[in-house]
Amino acid sequence: MIKRTLYFGNPAYLHKKDLQLKIAEPETRAEKATIPLEDIAVVILDHPQITITHALMAELIERNVALISCDGQHLPTGLMLPLDGNHVQTERFRIQIAASEPLLKNLWAQTVKAKIENQAGMLKRAGIESKQLQALVPQIKSGDPDNTEGRAAAVYWKLVYGEHGFTRNREGMEPNAQLNYCYAILRAIVARALVSSGLLPTLGIHHRNKYNAYCLADDVMEPYRPFCDELVYQMYSSGEIETEELIRPQKAKLLSVATCDVLIDGKKSPLMVALSRTTNSLFECFEGSRRKIVYPEFYDK
Repeated sequence: MIKRTLYFGNPAYLHKKDLQLKIAEPETRAEKATIPLEDIAVVILDHPQITITHALMAELIERNVALISCDGQHLPTGLMLPLDGNHVQTERFRIQIAASEPLLKNLWAQTVKAKIENQAGMLKRAGIESKQLQALVPQIKSGDPDNTEGRAAAVYWKLVYGEHGFTRNREGMEPNAQLNYCYAILRAIVARALVSSGLLPTLGIHHRNKYNAYCLADDVMEPYRPFCDELVYQMYSSGEIETEELIRPQKAKLLSVATCDVLIDGKKSPLMVALSRTTNSLFECFEGSRRKIVYPEFYDK
């Protein structure tokens, strides 16, 4: 079953009753809507006048729901996940921690290859020539010591938005804000899938910043980023994105990245479901029962 991503951008009182998330008017407590807890995967809280009960928070975390809080600029700033997302978590942590450096380098090369191939797939779907990008794939080495990923990114963004003078950055002209938001949602979904697979999101295969609590999520999300890129590009091309301001209708549309269709293991699947396949395959690589991570691809429309 495809689970739901819920966004709350208005004052609300959120509580639990009879295994349902109840949405009520904050002052009168009049009930406005109810949603089964078993249907929820992600909850985004984006208003200072939202009240959420501890009973509801505890139930959401127990069900491995990613609970995201947003800052004053309406960007995701906090993520709450369960401490024990898998029944054999301790064993899986040990296996993950014991992964050898050659294995980590090999897994990162696989990840970079999948990311660049999906960037090329995104360009193809957008009707943009991708040969320049595809030529970089054979140059990827174990651990990517030559930073093929970075060189591919420079080519990729120039091909996608070059005529608009766009530079990919955390700040700056549109659609940077829209990309940042979509990536933040994707990162939370990836972290949730990692926890479900009994993996520690902190210990990356490549990212190792000591201040980053989600290094592995940042690694695994790389081949998934182009699906965000396609969604933002479609919005930009259709005129839905005209300024640097990130507005509510855009957020609503960007949340749909969780349910967009991808091709994984030769079958079409919602992105959120595909992520579970990816994270489970990553653990299998750590334990030695498989050699390749299963990453998604773009399918031909």
